[in-house]
Amino acid sequence: MKKNYFTREVKVGIMAIVAIFVLYFGLNFLKGISIFTPVSYYYGSYENLGGLVPSTPVYVKGYKVGQVEKISYDFSKKESFVIKISVSKDIKLPKGTKMELYDDGIMGGKAVQLVYAPITPSQAMHEPGDTIESKVGLGLMAQLSGDLIPKIESISLQADSLIRSVRVLVENKDLTKSLSSIEHTTADLAVSSSQLKKMMNNEVPRILSDVNGVTSDFKQISGNLKKIDYAATFASVNHTISNLSLITDKINNSEGTLGLLLNNKDLYINLSNTAASSDKLLIDLQKNPKRYVHFSLFGSKTK
Repeated sequence: MKKNYFTREVKVGIMAIVAIFVLYFGLNFLKGISIFTPVSYYYGSYENLGGLVPSTPVYVKGYKVGQVEKISYDFSKKESFVIKISVSKDIKLPKGTKMELYDDGIMGGKAVQLVYAPITPSQAMHEPGDTIESKVGLGLMAQLSGDLIPKIESISLQADSLIRSVRVLVENKDLTKSLSSIEHTTADLAVSSSQLKKMMNNEVPRILSDVNGVTSDFKQISGNLKKIDYAATFASVNHTISNLSLITDKINNSEGTLGLLLNNKDLYINLSNTAASSDKLLIDLQKNPKRYVHFSLFGSKTK
């Protein structure tokens, strides 16, 4: 009979070891620690951390290369805090590199960045475990204050000047008169609008009715025009024009009385002479009526 090595106690022990390993790996993963990546440790000292906590990221030019592993303190010293950071093994820090504590957001979070010194071919490198020169960068609010306060002061002066100008404008009597004039104009516009509304309600329907009547008349005229026999009308006009042309030709050719009268010069002269003789006769008749008219109760004598 084979001996069973996987007893209940062995299985419980294996499960406990696996659970401890998973717990350790999980906690380090949540802290941002990669237990499979080799790292180097460096130290820095500060007088005030400003809220820095373990597992805070460490950056180089904005790229995360490690994190804060541990914070030790001794309040009897001026630089009371010593922080231990882990940096990837492949990151080499030249001498002169500074460990800067700076604001990582408006809410006041802190982060650490490694500020590289100029690298030369003969530049010496920091060894793991070295203490790096520390510095505290200007806070975000301090930077904003330095950049914005002069601008805010300038804007404040401009705003004050603008408010004064507006105040002078508001207190001006001409503005009051203008506002009063605008008020009267608005009242007149309201009256005009009311009258226009009444006209739209009363006059416009009547005008539209008249327009409809005129439109109906135009439709009737258009219908009557459609009934006209234009072909016959134009034929009659052409016939009349032909007759007028024929008459004109006959007049020009001295045919008929009217043609002879217009074209015979002798007839014109005779008619003119006859008219002159008749004129003379009428004049003599007016002057000597007794020469032509005789009236007597007892008869007349021939002269």
